[in-house]
Amino acid sequence: MAQLTALISVSDKTGIVEFAQALHALNVRLLSTGGTAKLLADAGLPVTEVAQHTGFPEMLDGRVKTLHPKIHGGLLARRDLPEHVAALQQHGIDTIDILAVNLYPFESTVAKPGCTLEDAIENIDIGGPAMVRSAAKNWKDVTVLTDASQYAQVLEELKAHGRTSDKTRFAASVAAFNRIAQYDAAISNYLSARLDDGSLTEYPAQMNSSFVKVQDLRYGENSHQTAALYRDLYPAPGSLVTGKQLQGKELSYNNIADADAAWECVKSFDTPACVIVKHANPCGVAVAATPADAYAKAFKTDPTSAFGGIIAFNREVDRAAAELVSKQFVEVLMAPSFSAEAREIFKGKVNVRLLEIALPPGGARPWDQGRNAQDVKRVGSGLLVQTADNHFLGKADLKVVTTLQPTAQQLDDLMFAWTVAQYVKSNAIVFCGNGMTLGVGAGQMSRIDSARIASIKAENAGLALAGSAVASDAFFPFRDGLDVLADAGASCVIQPGGSMRDDEVIAAANERGIAMVFTGVRHFRH
Repeated sequence: MAQLTALISVSDKTGIVEFAQALHALNVRLLSTGGTAKLLADAGLPVTEVAQHTGFPEMLDGRVKTLHPKIHGGLLARRDLPEHVAALQQHGIDTIDILAVNLYPFESTVAKPGCTLEDAIENIDIGGPAMVRSAAKNWKDVTVLTDASQYAQVLEELKAHGRTSDKTRFAASVAAFNRIAQYDAAISNYLSARLDDGSLTEYPAQMNSSFVKVQDLRYGENSHQTAALYRDLYPAPGSLVTGKQLQGKELSYNNIADADAAWECVKSFDTPACVIVKHANPCGVAVAATPADAYAKAFKTDPTSAFGGIIAFNREVDRAAAELVSKQFVEVLMAPSFSAEAREIFKGKVNVRLLEIALPPGGARPWDQGRNAQDVKRVGSGLLVQTADNHFLGKADLKVVTTLQPTAQQLDDLMFAWTVAQYVKSNAIVFCGNGMTLGVGAGQMSRIDSARIASIKAENAGLALAGSAVASDAFFPFRDGLDVLADAGASCVIQPGGSMRDDEVIAAANERGIAMVFTGVRHFRH
């Protein structure tokens, strides 16, 4: 078998010396460029610089070094076509069998604060993508590697068979074209977001997104729909897609959607918390000293809706919590970790899906970590894109608008209620008290209907609303909604304010002896 040739030209040099050493041990000839060639030579490897190979020097500060027929001819020539082989012989071009290239670090460069347009432009790779495309197109003859994680598989096959398999080369080709697409998308996004004054807008003139498929799903929202789960190219730590399924059936489309709602809500709390979600809405939320106590309180809110729900904890599920949860029918249970005793308890419940998801760095309530920066909603032949609702409200941001001032305990309950309301579909009304939800009204066309439903649910669960705190995700357009809350027993209310009739609603609160605070922001969730 003829000697193989590998061309190595990498920006990220992780593992490259070891890879080249293994190739040399397999009698593979080494070609390389610039800094990579020096690195390999310093490691004692026999390496031929591309300039020596082509007979043409690097020029234009390295902008031109591999854009040469001896490179692209060696990559693109089909070995099964006699006319291609003859052309190589006529022009003295050697074939190149392995290409290891990763690209200039454009993405990390533009992510740095203070990156200039000149910095960005100089980190746009030209020769690298050109070589990768050539090698990927000719995958039947050339193995193209764009990531260090691919090196081991290639070496294993070379050692065993003297060449790589068709399957490996095709998979590497697909990965290469995907990488080029991601790279070009990043460049397009950056340049499209640049304004005439040199500043950047968060909404580029062209939006190019890159997502990687995690898995096909059994079906979509309904059984006649197909579905798949994709993740961001670089998923945020602490996000749902970074989780590990420990047991249970494959997650469904609805499982994943509900699990995301539960996880995003539970990691908003900085004390032990439990969130139970049904059909994308929290039906029970609580904080307590232990996960078991938090679950017991959350379950009390709406035991009927909790049946077949999705449950999330922001602390390890221990034996006590597992024993309580195992008594109900649960679809998905997620937490940062599960104790050995908890795993043993659920081992017999094979249909319960256990998801282990690490909290983002910084622990619980990571308002600037582990969250999507943008929300995207598909509309007919288009996208609606907005910054995600990651607003953090502190007690200092509240404006007391009533004569009656809220107590310290009421402020705690109001803040808890406000956090929960952020994750309830609009129109949202949430009754809370003592660190737990008491009644949740969600997704109604009328805010007053949400208020009535929330109070009815509390009554059905046997929970008293006397002295409760209430959150409304948007302002009350009339005083009637406030009156429903007062009639139910609410003692304090948190709402955005901003209605033309704020004075009327404030007067109603004063009349009914209710303390009310304005946040100045709303939390619509559609």
